[in-house]
Amino acid sequence: MSLLLPFETVLTASKPEYTVIWLHGLGADGHDFVSLVPELQLPDKLKIKFIFPHAPVRAVTLNNGMQMRAWYDLLSLDRGKTADEADILKTVSQISELIDQEIKSGTAANKIILAGFSQGGVIALHSGLRYPKRLAGIMALSTYLPFEENTFKQMNSAQKGLDIFAAHGTHDPVIPILSWQDYVPKLKAQGFALDAHEYPMEHSLCLEEIKAISNWIQKVFTK
Repeated sequence: MSLLLPFETVLTASKPEYTVIWLHGLGADGHDFVSLVPELQLPDKLKIKFIFPHAPVRAVTLNNGMQMRAWYDLLSLDRGKTADEADILKTVSQISELIDQEIKSGTAANKIILAGFSQGGVIALHSGLRYPKRLAGIMALSTYLPFEENTFKQMNSAQKGLDIFAAHGTHDPVIPILSWQDYVPKLKAQGFALDAHEYPMEHSLCLEEIKAISNWIQKVFTK
């Protein structure tokens, strides 16, 4: 049985050459960042397919078992006990299948960016670092990196020195800036090409960040 997730698609050209797979945060859905595509003001020469998957609907422990879209069950606000690693890895397999499908459709792995906001950023990092074919880059927005020791141990050598965009709000009440300050140096120590930013915002995106994201996408797709 296929594990392929449902998703929304936005094309910037009829025959795209690049793909951005963008994962939403807890309780949102694949529509969340669709309206952001025109705001990126990407040049016409970059023919991109944006894929916005919908996370499965599931009970979330931290929200009293409420059913909502979630990439994994959120167990606690304690940074070391937020989730079950096996639960995260189950979702990693679903994202890997999405990437596989894009490659089968004719887009090379090194023309695919994996992006995610908040909980989606956790999955983007875990999935991208483990993927067996070299990607164009990973975008981690307002997120954190649980189980980093195991992630680095299981990291695929194909991703060595990969471009990673990591941004966070200094006033984030949901995932404190301490999380960003913790995982970014660890990624740098692993040799990744980090483009790291902090902004005076809460758990969201701001105009300055959107411009930086656009510049980074253009950079990694035209290397």
